[in-house]
Amino acid sequence: MPVVRSVDLRRCRLLGLAGTAALAAGGETAGALPVRELLAPAAGRAALGLVAVYFGIVLLLAAWALLGRLVRGPEPPAARALLLTLALWSAPLLLAPPLFSRDVYSYLAQGAMADAGIDVYTHGPARLGGPLADEVAPLWQHTGAPYGPVFIGVSAVLSGLTRGELPAGVVGMRLVALAGVAVMALALARLARHSGADPAAALWLGALNPLVLLHLVAGAHNDAVMLGLLGAGLVAALGRWPAAGAALVTLAALVKAPAAVGLGAVVVLQIRAGHRPVRALLTTTLTAVVTTVAATAVTGTGYGWAAALDTPVSTGNWALTSLLGSATRTLLERLGSGLAHLAVPAWHALGLACAAGAVLLVWVRLRHRPVYAVGLSLAAVAALGPAIRPWYALWGLYLIAAAAPTAVRHRAAAVTGVLALATLPGGGPADTGQLALAVCGGALAAIVLWQAHQSQQARPAPALDPVA
Repeated sequence: MPVVRSVDLRRCRLLGLAGTAALAAGGETAGALPVRELLAPAAGRAALGLVAVYFGIVLLLAAWALLGRLVRGPEPPAARALLLTLALWSAPLLLAPPLFSRDVYSYLAQGAMADAGIDVYTHGPARLGGPLADEVAPLWQHTGAPYGPVFIGVSAVLSGLTRGELPAGVVGMRLVALAGVAVMALALARLARHSGADPAAALWLGALNPLVLLHLVAGAHNDAVMLGLLGAGLVAALGRWPAAGAALVTLAALVKAPAAVGLGAVVVLQIRAGHRPVRALLTTTLTAVVTTVAATAVTGTGYGWAAALDTPVSTGNWALTSLLGSATRTLLERLGSGLAHLAVPAWHALGLACAAGAVLLVWVRLRHRPVYAVGLSLAAVAALGPAIRPWYALWGLYLIAAAAPTAVRHRAAAVTGVLALATLPGGGPADTGQLALAVCGGALAAIVLWQAHQSQQARPAPALDPVA
């Protein structure tokens, strides 16, 4: 009869480490490199790097899937063992070039602008000029920052510490993102326990998720800081420190605005603790206002970020509503209508209205499960907003991992597998040749994994292995 071999944590770790090592190595020639180091996509080294990156992604996905089997098994690893696995998988990415996005260069340029006294909400990085601004993607050269004063303040401090040096700035921004991921992971286990979920399963989906490694660690996105503060704020609110919870959630929203949805959970948790609804609402609002004023005064950025929140609304951003708007505009142009130019804005407005309606419905139906409600709300905002990026999925997925039913977590895991393959390591659009190379890299990894599986199956099983 066939032998059923148990999943080994050590093998999962080594397989995932091989995946992130291949990612880091491939990124040296195919990543979001500084402009002066960019290679033509058709260059041999760039092609080899792209193959290596997708080879690594598939290995990482396989390691994550195997780890998931282990977590669901009769003897799941402890939370500490999973956190060690996360650190091990992250290690090769620490000194790798930025991957899957050039946003880290925008962060550094905006920090340098704030450090130089330039209003980042009125001017784009082009106003800064110089080598650092040249690294910013053309789409964002002339647009203001959509980030709140907390993140701009962190970027400004980092700019001062690194004196505008690009390599040091990238490493510094990645360390900031890693700190956010660490807080995310620590908060996630606590949130899962409070929500009656398995902490190991929550860590597997919400912290060891390949999207976290690909985009928050390798891409150094500030979403890690937002989610870390949001998770810490919800933990504080669940621990009956509502003022601290409201302050931390507000700080998260002052990194990226969608985190403000978490204030709803702080209000609900106060009501569940016995506070009157009006008092809970007023104290949370007052804490949020005071935190916002204090953070803005400390960073000195002003309140221009509120007017710059529409920065992601750009024709260069992909979103479902943008796709529908473009199709509608083309149709109206062919019909000779003078309303064609309104098609995309109208669809964007409809998407935001649908997102607001979805959030309202979630809170009406799930107000007794506030952590889960925040996760679903953020998922709706990410899916129906005017810009979609693979790492935006982590907004909702992070809290879904902590509080959602098992069936919902399984669907979220399936979405992860698709989104992990959705972006090229250079962060730009793909052509046919690059897609072919990516498929070759993934197929090569699949062949290697299959051969390893066959080799393992052919070896005699140890006496203690379970037999089907």
